[in-house]
Amino acid sequence: MYYYQPYPMYYPIRQSVMRAYAEIRGSKLAPDLKGYMTVMDIPNGAEVTVEVSGLPHYKPAQGGQSPIGPHGFHIHEKGDCSGSNSSDPFPNTGEHWNPTNQPHGNHAGDFPVLFSNDGYTRMSFFTNKFTAKDVVGKSIIIHENPDDYRTQPSGNSGKKIGCGVIKAY
Repeated sequence: MYYYQPYPMYYPIRQSVMRAYAEIRGSKLAPDLKGYMTVMDIPNGAEVTVEVSGLPHYKPAQGGQSPIGPHGFHIHEKGDCSGSNSSDPFPNTGEHWNPTNQPHGNHAGDFPVLFSNDGYTRMSFFTNKFTAKDVVGKSIIIHENPDDYRTQPSGNSGKKIGCGVIKAY
């Protein structure tokens, strides 16, 4: 069971604060993956919080294969998590969301990688690249491999293992 307090104690409770939420579910590559992501507008930007369990455990790179984890974490253009299969999980999410045509590593949709302990992660960070309203209707994606923040256009982060459609709440 996940517990999320949408207003941390250091933020005054305001009904006018825009918030967005995505329930994340796993692909056939990570069927036990589940969790959530929230985006809450705060002064000068947005706070993004994610909590996920069921992530594949870390495996170092071997035999020319990429490592499994830490996991790439991005906003994708389209809010459509349908059509999952093991060779092309969540094919309808489009590319990384990049509204200002920045090189990879600086897209609005480029997030820090997810480090996990025994398949569980929890992280919160600040961004000034978007507001909650901007991401509604997009998808949040967790990838099998870490993002290299260099390879264009998507960071060579491997197959999609988790997806959630971002909605206002």
